[in-house]
Amino acid sequence: MIQPTKWQRSFRYAYEGVKYALATQRNMKFHFFAALVVLVLAFFFNLSKFDVLFILLAVTLMIVTELINTAVEKAVDLAMPDIHPLAKIAKDTAAASVLVSAAFAAVTGMIIFYEPVDNLFRIARSSEGQSFTAGTVWVLLTLIILTVIVVETRFASKGNRAKPSLLTAVAFAVATLLTCQVQETLPSLLGFFLAGVLLVVLYDRRTRTLASLWLGALLGSFITVLAYYLYHINL
Repeated sequence: MIQPTKWQRSFRYAYEGVKYALATQRNMKFHFFAALVVLVLAFFFNLSKFDVLFILLAVTLMIVTELINTAVEKAVDLAMPDIHPLAKIAKDTAAASVLVSAAFAAVTGMIIFYEPVDNLFRIARSSEGQSFTAGTVWVLLTLIILTVIVVETRFASKGNRAKPSLLTAVAFAVATLLTCQVQETLPSLLGFFLAGVLLVVLYDRRTRTLASLWLGALLGSFITVLAYYLYHINL
C-alpha cells in the first residue's frame, strides 16, 4: 500500500478539522450558509473583480477566525477543565476575534451590495402601480400567518424539524412589503436588516433550526411578492 505523503496527511488533517467545526459548531454552520448566500448574490449581480476579492477576503477571514476560536476553546477545555479566570479570558478573546471579523464582513457586504441592490429595487419599482391599501396589507399578513400554521401542522406528525418559523415569515414579509411600497432603497434595506437581526436572535436562542428560520423567511417573502404581482395584474 502506498503511504500518503506529508503534505497529503496535512491536507487530510486540515480537512478533518473543517468537517469537525462544521459538524459541531453552530456558528460555523451559520457562517458557511451566509458565505454561500453571499457568493450566489455576487454571481447574480455580476460583481467586479475588485468587489469579489473583498467578498472572498471577508468570507475567508470569517471562517478562519471561527476555526481558530474552535481550536482555542478545545485546547482550553483540555488544559483547564475547571472554571478559571484565565480560561475565560482566553475564550472571550478568541470569541472577540470572531466578532471583529463578522463586523468587517457585514460592513463589506453592505458597502459592496448597496449599489446593485439599489439598482435592482429601482428596476422593480419602475413600473407604475397602485400600492397596497391598509386592509390589503392586513389580509396579506393574515394569509401568511395562516399559511405558516397550516404548513407547521401538516408536517408536525412527521417529526420534521425544518418547519417554517412564523416570526421570520412575518418579519421578512414586512421587509419585502416595504420594498414593494416605498420609493427609497434605504428603508427597504433597513427592513431586511431588522428582519435579519430577528433571525440571528432566534437562532442564537436555539428556539429554531437554521433551516426552519430561513424557510420561514423565504415563505414570507415569496407569498408577499406573489401577492403583489397578482394584485397589480388584476388592477
